[in-house]
Amino acid sequence: MVDIATLLPDWLRDENMLALIAGVASFAVVLMMWNALLVKDTLPGRIKNLEKRRSKLKSEMVGQTRQRSKLVMRETFMHRIVKKLQLMRGERARVMAAKLAKGGWRSKDALVAYLFAKISLPLLFAVLTGVYLFGTHAVEWGAAVKLLVSGGAGLLGYLLPDILVKNRISKRYEAIRKSLPDALDLLVICTEAGLNLDSGLDRVCREISNSSPELSDEFGLASIELGFLPDRKMALANLAARVDFQAMTTLVNTLIQTEKYGTPLAVALRVLASEMRDERLMKAEEKAARLPAIMTVPMIIFILPALFIVLIGPAVLKAIDAFAGGG
Repeated sequence: MVDIATLLPDWLRDENMLALIAGVASFAVVLMMWNALLVKDTLPGRIKNLEKRRSKLKSEMVGQTRQRSKLVMRETFMHRIVKKLQLMRGERARVMAAKLAKGGWRSKDALVAYLFAKISLPLLFAVLTGVYLFGTHAVEWGAAVKLLVSGGAGLLGYLLPDILVKNRISKRYEAIRKSLPDALDLLVICTEAGLNLDSGLDRVCREISNSSPELSDEFGLASIELGFLPDRKMALANLAARVDFQAMTTLVNTLIQTEKYGTPLAVALRVLASEMRDERLMKAEEKAARLPAIMTVPMIIFILPALFIVLIGPAVLKAIDAFAGGG
């Protein structure tokens, strides 16, 4: 048999060295066991972290409070005028609040700003136009014409908030319409993974927050309402009321039917997403088919005159030169 001692290096064959190595190894083992079994008091560290977190939150709250106070000071005049004229009451104010919600403006401040603009912009436009026409004498019009133009400017100021709101709603609906089929595909994946409608909408809301913030906002609000409203049908109906176009109405009706009759949600959403994608493709094909008719007028106005000049111009110039030389 081979002696193990003969396999060791010369400096390890000494008994004192072996005893020293064994002692160091034993001390290391005892130290590791002590660290593993020792219960450390983490309370000071946690208190320190809590203090840092509290100071950070305090600074953020102070900053938000200052920003809010500046905003309140800036909007106090509008609130006082609207409140004094009692414009926030009545059915018209509620209808306008619902219309602003369709455009993504759901706060009370948005309604106050809209109502203030409805009463201030007509006066501002009419007064500025009247001062320019009557004060500068830039145009030689009669007094009746100047008054009529000032009234037209006031009418424009009255209609301008409605035009801006309508434009905002149309752009928002178009963005939602473009991203809805892809969002339904994500919702199908979530439902097939075992999530219910509330959790699926919340997940899709977080996934599309960057690509489609408008649809993410609506899905997030619908998910919240599904969680706390007593009637789930009411939450879905609110979604259809906020996003009032055919594709969203069809989606809401499908969700209501699946909730009522217990049909598989994933299958219904997959079919609906496919139909919406086909509809979007058909609309693109219709736009492409209308392009030749739309391009006819620009071709007649801009291209054909230039073509006639290039083709007939040299002959006309030669004829002019011939008549000039003959004369």
